[in-house]
Formats: sequence, structure tokens, C-alpha cells
Amino acid sequence: MKIHCFILFLISSVNPSAVEKEYLLGRFDPAHHSRFVQLTSSYAQGSALNGYLRQETFEAFQKMAVAANKDGVGLFIISATRNFDSQKKIWENKWNGKTQVEGKNLTTISDLKERARLILLYSSMPNTSRHHWGTDMDLNSLDNDYFSTDEGLKIYEWLTAHAGEFGFCQPYTSKTGGRAGYEEEKWHWSYLPLSKLFLEEYKKQISYADITGFEGSDQALSLRVISNYVDGVACR
Repeated sequence: MKIHCFILFLISSVNPSAVEKEYLLGRFDPAHHSRFVQLTSSYAQGSALNGYLRQETFEAFQKMAVAANKDGVGLFIISATRNFDSQKKIWENKWNGKTQVEGKNLTTISDLKERARLILLYSSMPNTSRHHWGTDMDLNSLDNDYFSTDEGLKIYEWLTAHAGEFGFCQPYTSKTGGRAGYEEEKWHWSYLPLSKLFLEEYKKQISYADITGFEGSDQALSLRVISNYVDGVACR
């Protein structure tokens, strides 16, 4: 995928030295953050209707959606920023069996490292999600099979051909090339001019001691979630 992000990166207003650890860990409320804007119904559906993104991300997405629409492709956001509290709810619902994973109630798995690994197929530990940063979004469907249907394939082929023109990339591609971390997510797209910066700051500022405050957090080190998952991306 061709990514034209150099100019977009230059116009980013983010100063790396001003990126706080709490921001990287998702410990803030995007509704009360000056750099976040609420999504509009023209570009979001479902739970994302009340969601937020970084202003730069949303403006770039709107331009991409308009261009896609001219080519007969409809793009809409179904999940946007998720802070620590939101990600904790998702994680602990799976950890405690309220939400099944791959058809399993994970409370039946006594090996806690394995329980965490199964959740990590598609869900991040709190403190480690790119969705914390306001740069990443899920589009149209949370089902890879959808993107093999006539409609879904048209969307995915358009994104792989054109998303880079607007600064977006797919961080979780096929793992056949040896990429570590999460399984492929054809729905997950990241605004690289910002997420590139935040990823580098995350690796500088965050240690395993910072990944805490939720059930199963003690498995973060054994699974090497920073190197294998936070840094397990296809675009940089």
C-alpha cells in the first residue's frame, strides 16, 4: 500500500516531548480532551455515534470517506477511541467469561497465560491499545469474512489502494510474513502521521510496570505484550 504521509506528518501539531505517559496509556477522557472531536452521524454508526477521535484523524477520515463515496464505496466508523476504562470493560468481560472468545468461556481455562493469549487474538490489554490514542478506528464490520463478500471486498480493495493517500494504514495485516501479535484485522485502520509518533513515544516511555489496574495484567510481561503486540504492526 502506497503511503503518502510525509507532508501530513509535517503538519501534525504534536510535539513528541509533550506526549504524556497517561495519554499513551489511555488514562484520560476523550470527551474532555482539547484535541478530540465527537464523531458525526454522517461518518459513524452504532456505538461510534457517541465516539471521539483526534481532530486530525477525523478530518483525514472525512476526506477519505468523501473520496471513497465518489468511487461508490461507503466507509463508516463503528469503533473509535477507547480509553483505559473502555478497554478494561472489554478485556475483563472476556477474562471473566461474560463475553465468549472463539466460542469459549475462558473461565474454564485455568492457565492464566493461555487465557490472556486467547483474548489477545483480537483484543488489547488496557494500557496497550492503539485505540487509546485517537488515531485508530474500526470500519464497516468486525468480521474478516465480510471483507471477502462482494461489498466488503470492494471496500477493502479500495482501502488498500487509496487509504495511504490520506495517511491511513492497516496495522494488523496477515501474519504469513512473520508479523507478531494480533490476528489480521481488515477493519482496523490507523492514522500514521500521529500513530507513528505515539508508537515511538510508547516504546520510550512505557514499561511493564505501567501495565496494571485490570484482571490478568500480571500476564503482560510473560506474553511480552509491548514487543509482540504494541509493536507488532505492519505499518510504521
